[in-house]
Amino acid sequence: MIGAFAEFERNIIRQRQAEGIARAKARGVYKGRKKTIDTTSIRNMNAEGHSVTEIAALLGVSRMTVYRSLKLIGS
Repeated sequence: MIGAFAEFERNIIRQRQAEGIARAKARGVYKGRKKTIDTTSIRNMNAEGHSVTEIAALLGVSRMTVYRSLKLIGS
């Protein structure tokens, strides 16, 4: 019985949280994390013939980040 009340209460909390997030998005406050790298610079460096390792070192990011950016660009 206590479990049923806890589940009901949790559902109410989630609903209120979702409503709050929706209101914040409508106000333009809830935008998510800012981009840390510019995908166009990665694309340009790649087109110039720089290796993924060089691009990562120049931008101060991991190689996996560069690979992800190039995959997003190619899609």
